[in-house]
Amino acid sequence: MTTWITICDTCKRDDWEARSPGVTDGETLAELIEANAEGHAELRTRRHSCLMGCARGCNVAIQGPNKLNYTVGEFEPTQEAAEAIVGYAALHAQSDSGQVPYKQWPQAIKGHFVTRHPPLPSDD
Repeated sequence: MTTWITICDTCKRDDWEARSPGVTDGETLAELIEANAEGHAELRTRRHSCLMGCARGCNVAIQGPNKLNYTVGEFEPTQEAAEAIVGYAALHAQSDSGQVPYKQWPQAIKGHFVTRHPPLPSDD
């Protein structure tokens, strides 16, 4: 089943303008995640302007239908962070419930979980 990685493309860490004028940290992280997700048929990516977690930027939502969904944040826009996010999302996609055992989490995602959302109830 498909897992969506929704990346906030407006996230800015404190020194973003000095590091990368005109490009937000969210845009940088989105590019890295998109590149890392290529070739993963079970993953889809999309960008969204503002996930409203500004104090914890950079923010990403990991979501799948009928599964637990997660928001992760406080990432530096790095290759290591992108690899961890994509690695966790791939495990999420393989899980029937969306829950991934802690021992399987990529090291670089640990400590970055902000929220967990239960699946939406069915209309039935």
